[in-house]
Amino acid sequence: MADEVAPSPVAKGSLVDPKSLMAIKNLELRARAVVEGFWSGIHRSPYHGFSVEFTEYRAYSPGDDLRFLDWKLLARSDRLYIKKFEDETNLRCYLLADNSRSMMFGSLSYTKAEYANTLAATIAYFLYQQGDGVGLMKFDEEVRDYLPARHRHGQLRHLMHALEKTPQGKATNLTAPLKRIAELVRRRGLMVLISDLLAPIETLENNLALLTSRGHEVLLFHIYDPAELTFEFDQSAQFIDLETGHDIYIDPAQARTDYQRKFSEHNERVELICRKLGIGYHRFTTDRALEFSLFDLLRERMRRGKIVRRNTSRAAA
Repeated sequence: MADEVAPSPVAKGSLVDPKSLMAIKNLELRARAVVEGFWSGIHRSPYHGFSVEFTEYRAYSPGDDLRFLDWKLLARSDRLYIKKFEDETNLRCYLLADNSRSMMFGSLSYTKAEYANTLAATIAYFLYQQGDGVGLMKFDEEVRDYLPARHRHGQLRHLMHALEKTPQGKATNLTAPLKRIAELVRRRGLMVLISDLLAPIETLENNLALLTSRGHEVLLFHIYDPAELTFEFDQSAQFIDLETGHDIYIDPAQARTDYQRKFSEHNERVELICRKLGIGYHRFTTDRALEFSLFDLLRERMRRGKIVRRNTSRAAA
């Protein structure tokens, strides 16, 4: 489940530095920069063949009709591939974006919310360009915005506009949004949850299980600010709880060990829940290049034997 289990096909030189990316004011332009850099990186890297599995083919499985085996590809690559058909590539994706007050924290020049919304926009742009239906649910302690998954004129613009809205809520409530999306979406699809998960997770397993039990594929991007991992504060100071507004006096030297232990236990529990339910789990600090989110998306789809189509004419350019 960890991000290090497989090398990324993204060429190092193609990665967009998140700090430079966030300097782009328009969210859709940010997303386009990441997506174009991602495909460009694949084509320039030693992993060029990686993209074959997401274009016109899927790997052969015992029992597949041999009439659809691509013999020419077999001769070139010594690998068995079946030609895909349009109904195998249709995808409905819902982006579940946490915009609670805790997401407004940022030790860099941007917040977790800005990074998370850019990640959501990147996935939306990537899938929309392939002709897939993309929807959105923004939430904090309640659902704030909802767009059904569609692929039609204006959908991407409406989605970007919703992601650009300033967060209004306070606390994080994972129960209500996950239950609501399970009620709203009857047809199987891909649910991408993007959150810092700084909330009690006692009910998280049951709520995620509700989605998987209805046949949805679930992918979780767990977002951190680098300072939340290291807790490298040197002096005693008054901290503000972003979700309650309460002032908390903390001596970092005394609090660091206990904080890091509890933080680690919380995150390990989340990962264990995901592993148990077969959910793709990926940790992202906000200084990590967003191209890796697309690689993780494709890798999860491949792991499940589901192929994501891309715009081949665009990628070949």
